[in-house]
Amino acid sequence: MKTSQQVTDNATHEVLNQPPALVDYNLFTCDRALMEALEREGAVWARTRVEEFGRLLGSEEVIRWGFQANEFPPILRTHDRFGHRIDEVEFHPAWHELMRLSVQHGLANLPWAEPKPGAHVARAALMLLASQNEAGHTCPVSMTYSSIPALRHQPDLAREWEPSIISTKYDSRCRPAGEKSGALIGMAMTEKQGGSDVRANTTIAEPAGLGEYLITGHKWFCSAPMCDAFLVLAQAPGGLTCFLLPRWTPDGRRNAFHIQRLKQKLGNRSNASSEVEFNGAWARRIGEEGRGVPTIIEMVQHTRLDCVIGTASLMRQALAQAIHHARHRQTFGRFLIDQPLMQNVLADLALESEAATVLMMRLARAFDSRETDAGERGFARLATAVAKYWVCKRGPGQVNEALECLGGNGFVEESILPRLYREAPLNSIWEGSGNVICLDILRAMSKEPDAISSVVDEIRLARGVDARFDAFVNQLENDLSAPPQEVAARRIAERLALGLEASLLIRHSIAAVADAFCASRLANDGGRAFGTLPKNTDFRAIVERAF
Repeated sequence: MKTSQQVTDNATHEVLNQPPALVDYNLFTCDRALMEALEREGAVWARTRVEEFGRLLGSEEVIRWGFQANEFPPILRTHDRFGHRIDEVEFHPAWHELMRLSVQHGLANLPWAEPKPGAHVARAALMLLASQNEAGHTCPVSMTYSSIPALRHQPDLAREWEPSIISTKYDSRCRPAGEKSGALIGMAMTEKQGGSDVRANTTIAEPAGLGEYLITGHKWFCSAPMCDAFLVLAQAPGGLTCFLLPRWTPDGRRNAFHIQRLKQKLGNRSNASSEVEFNGAWARRIGEEGRGVPTIIEMVQHTRLDCVIGTASLMRQALAQAIHHARHRQTFGRFLIDQPLMQNVLADLALESEAATVLMMRLARAFDSRETDAGERGFARLATAVAKYWVCKRGPGQVNEALECLGGNGFVEESILPRLYREAPLNSIWEGSGNVICLDILRAMSKEPDAISSVVDEIRLARGVDARFDAFVNQLENDLSAPPQEVAARRIAERLALGLEASLLIRHSIAAVADAFCASRLANDGGRAFGTLPKNTDFRAIVERAF
């Protein structure tokens, strides 16, 4: 006779047909497109470093850090228990572990700490891997990396701060930067009355002598307010100007940098985004008065590259999760991955992911070469905006489709897919939403003819291989021969992006990938949703290459 305890123990059925957790794998070595691009774009020297980083990020422990950092978001402490204003943000220990890992591996500084050919490419690969594990902590990492080109507009300031910025030591303590083993740099540009129109900023900078200013005003978005200093825009007597505003003044006092609140966001929950007020905060000018936008745009250009990398990363992780699930889940007597319709979906997702990866790695090479090559400088200027628009637009749909491959298992918080899905829209908004980016593309095309020439020349490199591609390029050239109109800006951006992705895939991927991409993205042989590739597509070859 069974006891009540035995009945309870046997009341549920054995768990069957559930995939194992995707842990303890190497994020780099399972990504053939990324491995090939690392070598092709000039960073083969970094392979061992990137491979080791991929192994760490795929470990069960580090994957758990990503979940914990999002489950326990940052907390604002405006005052200490005695009533003193401190304006500090507390993070879960997992956040600090992720920051330590990324700073240690050079994500915040590699091209500046090791300025050699392929450094931006190597860092792009590292960034792609880190964002797959946990995207929120890469925000301060990205801004720190991007700050140096702007700081170099003020050489004396750059000499003072660069040693701390290029340090591979993560130091989370809130104290003067000179007392720390490493520094992080943030940014605060937008204001509630202006948004992307930064020239409408009302924050005031009053000269205090010797390049020093006192800044008073409010910033609507200040990402990562726990950083050691911030690039900010404010109205000086000579016009909108860029400044470096540290958390501490030279005499060791907390600067008048007051965090009003942390934003409650759709995604990116592990990262603190805030509203801040400056009440006569001490700062130093970067560049000339009235040249604030041209100065800070150097930082923006690099963070836009990271928007492309970040979205490519989300796509890649979503794809890996979908394929892993399909390999282990059985339905109607077969594994999902062996079912033709699922193969179509997975292959389509893989096309989008690989196209984003090869484009962002090609962009990174342009950043490596742009200081000495005018053509690459023009390419980086325009192609970064084009890729920022298109890749970030494609990300949410691709992640959504990948989530659907898991069904209900992908909709629960124990899965990483909800976090990826919430994160996916961010990069379309950060550093310029769609219309802002497309207007910037038109501006570059009209004012910098070398930029559009360099992009079109890159697209043309794949001519003569695929008739569908050739027809697409002919039409693109015809469209570009007329003066661009604002109403058509999104269409121009989209077609330039598709041309670049197709050209890169034709030249650098397997035939099955290039053929399916041209059929579904350039010709009229594909549908409007993922999973509508032509029936003669080599689905298995594409999926096997992907993961």
